[in-house]
Amino acid sequence: MTGTLYGVGLGPGDPELMTVKAARLIGEADVIAYHSARHGKSIARGVAAKYLREGQIEEQLVYPLTVETTDHPGGYAGAMAEFYEQSAARLAVHLDAGRDVVVLAEGDPLFYGSYMHMHKRLCDRYKTEVVPGVTSVSAAAAVLGRPLVEGEEVLTVLPGTLPEEDLARHLAATDSAAVMKLGRTFGKVRAAFEAAGKLDRALYVERATWDQGRSMPLSEVDPTTVPYFSLALLPSPINDGVAGRAAAPVPTESVGEVVVVGTGPAGRPWLTPEAQDALATADDLVGYVTYLDRVPPNPRQRRHASDNQVEAERAAFALDLAKRGRRVAVVSSGDPGVFAMAAAVLEVAGDPQWMDVPVRILPGLTAAQAVASRVGAPLGHDFCTISLSDRLKPWDVITNRLDAVAAADLVIAIYNPASKSRTWQLGEARDLLLKHRKPDTPVVIGRDVGGPEETIRIIGLEDLDPTTVDMRCLLLIGSSQTRVVDRGNGSRVVFTPRTYPG
Repeated sequence: MTGTLYGVGLGPGDPELMTVKAARLIGEADVIAYHSARHGKSIARGVAAKYLREGQIEEQLVYPLTVETTDHPGGYAGAMAEFYEQSAARLAVHLDAGRDVVVLAEGDPLFYGSYMHMHKRLCDRYKTEVVPGVTSVSAAAAVLGRPLVEGEEVLTVLPGTLPEEDLARHLAATDSAAVMKLGRTFGKVRAAFEAAGKLDRALYVERATWDQGRSMPLSEVDPTTVPYFSLALLPSPINDGVAGRAAAPVPTESVGEVVVVGTGPAGRPWLTPEAQDALATADDLVGYVTYLDRVPPNPRQRRHASDNQVEAERAAFALDLAKRGRRVAVVSSGDPGVFAMAAAVLEVAGDPQWMDVPVRILPGLTAAQAVASRVGAPLGHDFCTISLSDRLKPWDVITNRLDAVAAADLVIAIYNPASKSRTWQLGEARDLLLKHRKPDTPVVIGRDVGGPEETIRIIGLEDLDPTTVDMRCLLLIGSSQTRVVDRGNGSRVVFTPRTYPG
């Protein structure tokens, strides 16, 4: 049985303007296909990214050219026709194998969309379904707050690639109009509006519904700043009194942002939807190489890996990228606010040169929570977290704090317990804790929790051997109330009751 071909409209760019059906089909599809220019960045994939799932096959259909010259014997039209034939053949292989294929399409699939070229070549052989999307014309009107047509008015949609005389003739004869595909055609389109005597009513909308969008009177636009994803709009003349938002242009240059993303202890299965969205929409990923490796590669993103001991430099690099308009995700393991990159970024962001760069922190599942969940609820009552690393604070500060929290009978989560260069600290910490805790106090040692080498051990405090612990471990030291219970199925659970003796 062959698969089904879906042409799925994504709307004008805001992922929230996709239909529920579009989001569902994207998440269910075996194969996701999308077009891109030769630079590799696909706007369609970026819009749909939050709905993709692991394990899907991606078919990136890269245009052989856009407006460049070509030595193809059939010229531009011949080169593109050959590309569409080859692309359709690639998708047919999946359909023949019974795999459902979703072709992502900006706007509406059958409104100046690339999907139609796949549809025409495959619909007679395979089951097809088209999911409509909000067009850029509707989005532009919504952004402007200006009605397109009312009553008996006529709306004309024109491609900016028409000759200037044809554009002017159509514009003069219609009530309302939308002229698509501006970019390099802008000068000609502007002249056509002027020739039709309607330049004073024409409006310009760029990247409608995008964060980087802008709108203004068409007569005020600098032709050198016009991208392909823009259009000229001639709204309803009946509603000329509706001012909308056209008179307030949005600045063309915008500051990016830094989002510090907590990935949890082991990558995607531990990610929150908010963190997944931030990683998917980022232009640049910055982080310690081990943590970056947990994020699947995306050809449209730049990845900037660094060593684990250059937090300040990494933060400054990310902030500088954002200052230049990039959306930057700083990838942090666990929760970025717990012994991780959030504090480093915020500290460096206090420098006057980056004070205007937006910084957001997205929480993640901590290593302490992950280890605790594997054995039960050892953090069920008051607890604290302490790092044994003395790289950023003196060892006597660490021991003073250990002594205080041990005396206070708190459960203790110990981060960074040992490394190749720190081999004696854990033994000293154990001996200090034994001054306040019984020898059989439960200790949970979790290593690589959520990863392929995960191990969990439950031992007594006096049996803690520092030689069996490394930087990939996290320790949970119980309080006087923490209990270890053998369950009927042979498992052991550790929990700290929520009540405390009076």
